[in-house]
Amino acid sequence: MTSWHQEIDTWVFDLDNTLYPPRSNLFAQIDQRMGAFIADLLNVAPQEARRIQKDYYRVHGTTLHGLMAEHDVDPHTFLDFVHDIDHSPIEPDPALGAILGELPGRKFVLTNGSVAHAGAVMARLGIAEHFEDVFDIIAAEFKPKPRREPYDMFLALHGIEPKRAAMFEDLPRNLSVPKELGMATVLVVDEDNPQSGSRSAWEVSGADDDHIDHVTGDLAQFLADIVAPPAKGE
Repeated sequence: MTSWHQEIDTWVFDLDNTLYPPRSNLFAQIDQRMGAFIADLLNVAPQEARRIQKDYYRVHGTTLHGLMAEHDVDPHTFLDFVHDIDHSPIEPDPALGAILGELPGRKFVLTNGSVAHAGAVMARLGIAEHFEDVFDIIAAEFKPKPRREPYDMFLALHGIEPKRAAMFEDLPRNLSVPKELGMATVLVVDEDNPQSGSRSAWEVSGADDDHIDHVTGDLAQFLADIVAPPAKGE
């Protein structure tokens, strides 16, 4: 591990499929709930609802943003519905909690989800105490990553110097703006199944692009390597 992290004093993490592994398939539940919401809203068959859902996601950044733009959907109603899921597939992660406790500096969650959903996930993982704040889609005024606005709003709110911050994400495109802002970028992947967690190939493309500084398939171990004292001679 090189010394890139020695200048970092703020650690920013995406939530879904980043702080927990995609194999839990938690987001698959959310994905299904979004489809059900659209099918009911537009009175269409499940297959058509899924097509609309994925089209809005790709064009607008999130399904919610597409529904707000195209159908004036109340975002709070949508978020409450799609996050009404079973969080029990998320297992406690004492190793992650321990290393987050040792990681020096401020720690935040920056998510396109809601604070309520993030709180449920972090409670299951046993890591909530280590984070200063969750900046969610509501705080971002429903402007989703990968647009620049939520990053700018988050950094300004908490007085974060981008060049002293690192961003952890499971989606390569969501690391493009952080890199432009001067943040160190870390892509968190599922090495055994990179398209797990109900993700399409286009969502996980770009892992080899220049805006990705580091890639890891084991977040806890990656952070442990940062915390570990340098070997003699380094």
